[in-house]
Amino acid sequence: MLQLLCGLGLLVAGAELLVRCAVSMAATLKVRPLLIGLTVVALGSSAPQMTVSLQAAFNDTPDIAVGSVIGSNIFNVLVTLGLSALIIPLRVSRQLVRLDIPLMVIASALVFALALNTELDRLDGVILLCGLTGYLGLLLRQSRHGSHHHVSHDQPQHSWLRNVLMMLCALLLLGLAGRLLLGAAVDVATQLGLSERIIGLTIVAVCTSLPELATSLIAAFRGQREIAVGNVIGSNVFNLLGVLGITALVSPAPLSVSPNALAFDLPVMLGVAALCLPIFYSGYRVTRAEGVLLLGLYLVYGLHVVSFTTGMPLAGKLEHLMLFFILPALLVYVLFSTLRAWRRQH
Repeated sequence: MLQLLCGLGLLVAGAELLVRCAVSMAATLKVRPLLIGLTVVALGSSAPQMTVSLQAAFNDTPDIAVGSVIGSNIFNVLVTLGLSALIIPLRVSRQLVRLDIPLMVIASALVFALALNTELDRLDGVILLCGLTGYLGLLLRQSRHGSHHHVSHDQPQHSWLRNVLMMLCALLLLGLAGRLLLGAAVDVATQLGLSERIIGLTIVAVCTSLPELATSLIAAFRGQREIAVGNVIGSNVFNLLGVLGITALVSPAPLSVSPNALAFDLPVMLGVAALCLPIFYSGYRVTRAEGVLLLGLYLVYGLHVVSFTTGMPLAGKLEHLMLFFILPALLVYVLFSTLRAWRRQH
């Protein structure tokens, strides 16, 4: 319990410092906070995910290495964005809809395609890292061609040295918090006899996503909505291209992908990424109602994963509910909101 409380305290402190640093850095560099959220904040808050995946690969537990990335990306969109939208409706930049979210969908589809042979090898790692290099290059180009009049100059500006030291302290706090929370959660899950896939998709994924969750929630509370959204999208892209790419490249053996992940988890991850496009396009914002929708979808997903793995009869009922009620209703809602947004803009 003490380890859990210390981890939560460090998590909040690190997220608060990271958001302050991101705002200050954006003002100093005279770029939009969205760019800092997509890059520096996203890469920093994904550091625990990188650590866990590398440790899992070298400990010969590939289901945790791959499953934690899949589960983390699902959690980031459905829970982190959902809770952030409940605090304050999230404003969505046109750049996200036109560039970053389509690239997140493409990255999800790429990982799915590379995993169809039930493993990710070193060549796959090189392909993913090349994709990450291209994405960072596009962001750099966007920053150079972006106009400075979008930047708010009433934010406090600090020296380069202070910004760097603040960022390092924030990342250190987040990394330490992630390790404390992860250690406590995995110990409990192992004692309960859960499988590696479930531990990776749920316990590890949630714990490694807590830095992103805390950062986006703090950003939402402070009114920094671009950082709240950019952190999630950037983290997901980095998880897919960077974390899986580096892990597959340096792993002693190819990362095996379980049949259950291919049949269910990866398609869900791809579907969740694709769902961002119509939700973000409809009014270029995520409303509180859509936040509730995202949280409800994660609740159904989590219940299905646990019930399917433990052999509970609830799994079949949830599949029937998803196929014949939730997904058709979601499809109708997405089509309606997209059509309404298109008519407004044309």
